[in-house]
Amino acid sequence: MRENKVRQIWAEGGNVVNGWLAIPDPFSAEMMAHCPWDSLTVDMQHGMVDFQAAVPMLQAISTSDKTPLARVPWNDPASIMKILDAGAFGVVCPMINNREEAERFVGACRYVPNGYRSFGPARGLLYGGGDYYQHANDSIITLAMIETLPAMGNLDEIMSTPGLDAVYVGPSDLAISLGHPPVGDPSIAEVVEAIDTILAAAKRNNVVAGIHCADGAMVKRMADKGFQFCTISNEIRLMAAKSVEEIAAARGDG
Repeated sequence: MRENKVRQIWAEGGNVVNGWLAIPDPFSAEMMAHCPWDSLTVDMQHGMVDFQAAVPMLQAISTSDKTPLARVPWNDPASIMKILDAGAFGVVCPMINNREEAERFVGACRYVPNGYRSFGPARGLLYGGGDYYQHANDSIITLAMIETLPAMGNLDEIMSTPGLDAVYVGPSDLAISLGHPPVGDPSIAEVVEAIDTILAAAKRNNVVAGIHCADGAMVKRMADKGFQFCTISNEIRLMAAKSVEEIAAARGDG
């Protein structure tokens, strides 16, 4: 089976810098895939991406050596299994609040005896290789999103779920759950403390900690803290930010 480079980076103690794809377009995905990301996540939850758009995006990512991942809309086994069959090498699942939900998520990503995933990896075989079935359980990555107050009360139960590889902090929903406005780069003490608590629990349970970041500077700070999977915004916001910068330069506003 094709090597999962995210797992390799983690095994070597490194930090993954992940790109985020919200535009439902293969050319945009291909362009991002030829930038120096370690992995790219197709966002099927808040991005404008459905399954029919996600498949050509995964194909576009395959023109590079970047690891293809996907965030599913919900903890729905059908959605999870289908995007894995399409060739995603890992799944980010939103709103995991307890052990039962974590087990349901992980089970959908693993074949028997480690889970209940149905066999039929149509494009997974093309991308992963003919021995996909033999190695998929050990290669596919599971990332459970921690972003609610209920999840904060169940951190050890969630993170000790067999087969769970990583947790992924959604700062905006976490801030909302704690009674604060959504933020990309949290500065509110209660939110910062919650993020630190999640990181400590991940270390305690020997799972990788990931987080969505507003910009590269935040990624550097989070990586220095111990997060090993950090996303820089998404391609829409990066495009908009650079556009604003260049327009200001063109008008002499800088």
